[in-house]
Amino acid sequence: MKSGSLSRIYFLIGLMVLVVLPAIALISSCQTAAPTATAVPPPATPIPPTLTVPPPTLPPSTVVPPTPPPTTAPVPSGSKGKPLTMFMNPDFTGSGTCAVCHTRLTDPSGNDVSIDLHWRSAMMANAAHDPVYLAKVSSEIVRAPALKQVIETKCSLCHMPMAFTEAQVAGSPIAIFDDGFLNPANPLREAALDGVSCNVCHQVEKDNLGTAESFSGGFVINTSTEPPDRKSYGPFPEPFEDTMRRSVGFTPTPGLQTLSASLCAACHTLYTPYLDASGKVAGQFPEQTAFLEWQHSSYHDIGMTCQKCHMPDAAGDVLISNAPKPPRINPRAPFGQHYFVGGNVFMVRLHQNYVDELELTCSAAHLEGTLQRTLAQLQNRTLALSIEEAALSGDTLSVRLKLDSMVGHKFPTGIPLRRAWIHLVVVDGKGEVAFESGQPGPDGSIIGCDADSDATLYEPHFDLITSPDQVQIYESIMVDSEAKVTYTLLRGQTYVKDNRLLPAGFDKVTAGKDFAVAGAAASDPNFDRGSDQVSYRVNVKGHSGPFTVKAQVLFQSLSYRSTLDLARDDTEAVKTYIVQHNNTDQTPDVIASAEATVK
Repeated sequence: MKSGSLSRIYFLIGLMVLVVLPAIALISSCQTAAPTATAVPPPATPIPPTLTVPPPTLPPSTVVPPTPPPTTAPVPSGSKGKPLTMFMNPDFTGSGTCAVCHTRLTDPSGNDVSIDLHWRSAMMANAAHDPVYLAKVSSEIVRAPALKQVIETKCSLCHMPMAFTEAQVAGSPIAIFDDGFLNPANPLREAALDGVSCNVCHQVEKDNLGTAESFSGGFVINTSTEPPDRKSYGPFPEPFEDTMRRSVGFTPTPGLQTLSASLCAACHTLYTPYLDASGKVAGQFPEQTAFLEWQHSSYHDIGMTCQKCHMPDAAGDVLISNAPKPPRINPRAPFGQHYFVGGNVFMVRLHQNYVDELELTCSAAHLEGTLQRTLAQLQNRTLALSIEEAALSGDTLSVRLKLDSMVGHKFPTGIPLRRAWIHLVVVDGKGEVAFESGQPGPDGSIIGCDADSDATLYEPHFDLITSPDQVQIYESIMVDSEAKVTYTLLRGQTYVKDNRLLPAGFDKVTAGKDFAVAGAAASDPNFDRGSDQVSYRVNVKGHSGPFTVKAQVLFQSLSYRSTLDLARDDTEAVKTYIVQHNNTDQTPDVIASAEATVK
């Protein structure tokens, strides 16, 4: 228990005057205002299926029972969500208290760049609401019940960091389910549901960032200070201190760690324990290594940090708080917009459908802004696709594609359940399909993918494709201690395949073992340093030209097989997610396309 009752009373009085009373009027307006989203081109439409192929048939041991009818329908698109929370704990305060002053911000052109407007519908804000996260945690517990406490501790640290830290300091139980943080009676529930909130990133100390000690949630927050001396770090020098000290009990402090990739690395470089065949912990598994991949790329060399891509600067100077008024504070630049934009389109769409059920503190309109920014990130700033060769010789059509990554880490990134792939179609002069590889199925499967028809298999990496049942899929595939394919994170010992597209400058020969290329891509001379070239040799006998070659790169946040694997567990979190999954558009996202005609 902390001391300092007088200072806490002092700051609570300031909070009432400067925050709570203005917030009464503000919260209502925040909920009804729609975000101002920058217009982006409509998402490209996947090449429609042209072959009538039945969905893959699973072996009897892996067939998932038919999904029960939905227990709840998606909420109307106009759902407004809940207001931001304004809880006050010894070391943290809710995002709603920060939003009182850091909303209604504009750039010189009048565009709304409010911090709360953008953050509240991002995955960072909804880290604890994410139904895939909750389903996956519950699944891992069912499969390794003896490690329940280890799992919930590891998985709450970065998804519910405020609740985790407060429980750790107080010596209280750290748990997610049952009587844990999600229980309505748990005093830390609001802190848990506020996700990766303002008070988390802006309180992280710089001391161990970028070191192995800081990975897997090893960031440091100073919990020994009392209000108003608790430090809130930001990127600007000489911050105005008085308002925050009196209203929320924090002292704004210059801290360049807020601009460093090492800050993000604390949670986005994740090692998890893995179990051997007997169920004993046998070592650590590099589940996510985006920071290490970035360090090994040209992006690190030129200083292109995570923030510069995922929190793009506003155009011009921004008055970063609506209180006090100039000249006591002045506009600042560069101001990183709190987009936290990624590539998980599927989850944003799911959130739009279930704003109320998931207790989100954003509206469907806020989520639409995040959706459009996410689509723009995927379609404009992820990769370039070109047809380098398309030639006909006799009955053989030769095509060579080149993919150039524009991402500062491997793509796809994050949890090893995502995938991107090439969908290539050759159409003859009569409009008939002469060849097709990578056709997406309506259920989220990929026609021809070995993993989607057999849980024990995976699709290998290809340099040359000659058959429709060969598909170039960029993904990471885990195997357990017995070298069997697994989708259970606690069983993942290593990667049997990791041909995710590399960032520019990434030397696969010198890459560390925790983030190395795995499988056939390691020896593919056309797969290296940010690009991949894939050749196709197509037999077009019986077809006449001219031939049209259509190529797309498609992306899926969660693979078909990983979803089937998750659905095997009968937890409430899994059942809830599967219903929501089945009610959400599963069309893969098109991130690049190219077309050529061969006469």
